[in-house]
Amino acid sequence: MKGDRVEIVVDAGDTTRTYEVVATRAGRRVETAVRRGVVEVSEVTRSGSVVRTARFMATRVLALVEQPVPAGDGEDEERA
Repeated sequence: MKGDRVEIVVDAGDTTRTYEVVATRAGRRVETAVRRGVVEVSEVTRSGSVVRTARFMATRVLALVEQPVPAGDGEDEERA
């Protein structure tokens, strides 16, 4: 859903870096997966096609914060 957002905080040696993956268009969502020591955060369309992917080593990820769109801000209510 447009507005879904995931923030990733990564250890970059002497400092931390924050990355953000956002669902940029209507009908897209953000999915996270941890596979073989890699954290993948992907923006996905309604049909399941991946638009973009961010990959991080799981040992370097300090925080992964998923921030879904509040239920009252849905697009279906705007159309009604």
